[in-house]
Amino acid sequence: MSWSRRQLGLAALMLLTGSINTLAAKWADNFSAGGCGETEEHRFQHPFVQAVGMFLGEFSCLGVFYLLLWRDRRRSEPRLAPSQPFNPLLFLPPALCDMTGTSIMYVALNMTSASSFQMLRGSVIVFTGLLSVAFLGRRLELSQWLGIGATILGLLVVGLADLRSGHGQQHKLSEVITGDLLIIMAQVIVAIQMVLEEKFVYKHDVHPLRAVGTEGFFGFVLLALLLVPMYYIPAGGFSGNPRGVLEDAPDAFCQLGRRPLIALALLATVASIAFFNFAGLSVTKELSATTRMVLDSLRTLAVWVCSLVLGWESFHGLQLLGFGVLLAGTALYNGLHRALSPCAPRGSAAERQGLLQGEQGGINGES
Repeated sequence: MSWSRRQLGLAALMLLTGSINTLAAKWADNFSAGGCGETEEHRFQHPFVQAVGMFLGEFSCLGVFYLLLWRDRRRSEPRLAPSQPFNPLLFLPPALCDMTGTSIMYVALNMTSASSFQMLRGSVIVFTGLLSVAFLGRRLELSQWLGIGATILGLLVVGLADLRSGHGQQHKLSEVITGDLLIIMAQVIVAIQMVLEEKFVYKHDVHPLRAVGTEGFFGFVLLALLLVPMYYIPAGGFSGNPRGVLEDAPDAFCQLGRRPLIALALLATVASIAFFNFAGLSVTKELSATTRMVLDSLRTLAVWVCSLVLGWESFHGLQLLGFGVLLAGTALYNGLHRALSPCAPRGSAAERQGLLQGEQGGINGES
């Protein structure tokens, strides 16, 4: 069945905005500018400020939801199912996981390459699968266990590629190792978030845009408030700002004022995460979760290719091998082999919903 123009547009929007989200965050990290007062020029390393911006993008999905709801109510025959009453505080625990995982990943992005950042996020499959067995009582199929094994192998190959190419780039080898480990650690937290959402939130049948927006609201408010104590917490060598504290929000805004392109990069991050969530949900609804998984894999490839073209990193054959193994692991875990089978039913509910188990995520959609 051929795709309509609308479906092609949604697929392109998901691929484009998903790629922009990671690239814009890394672009901001690469800038240098003077800070407040007479502070010398230094790199823009403000991961928690960037995370606040990301949650602002997620929060905007709540506005999109109410806009769609308003349009639906003006129709003679509303299409959206009436929402069931639920306690918004149900989203607080997943939002706390999202806030923690996102912040850690933005810290890690300062230490490693954008392509490794995107590839290593695929490790969420491993932890999601194991936690779903332990806490949700789910039984994984053989193909899913094989997918987890292939993902672990792919992670080792990507990590080895980083070890071999860590010298001579903009990051020290120790930073690259730390950044890679932080990304994997963040995926444990993202997996916990996904288990919490499935166990306590999904049974209330909340519209996905409303769910994303509500979590974004909690994440935005809580992390924005936490910027105040972070201004006074010393972080030593782990800090990237002149004062050596966990986060220096005034320094970030001073750098934004002195280098407007940083503001443009942050605006691209905020806008892209909002459109990425909308496009991803629409692709799952109108096409399939398999299509969404394939597009998300293409997003990783796009980030890698753009990083090479922009000169942010150099080509390494092991990274290509690692990406291929990770792609195979993701395909096995999400059942792409079944979707490609000639006997497989097209557009079934299982294809649209079942595969989401390994693909939903916090930052930037998620993964």
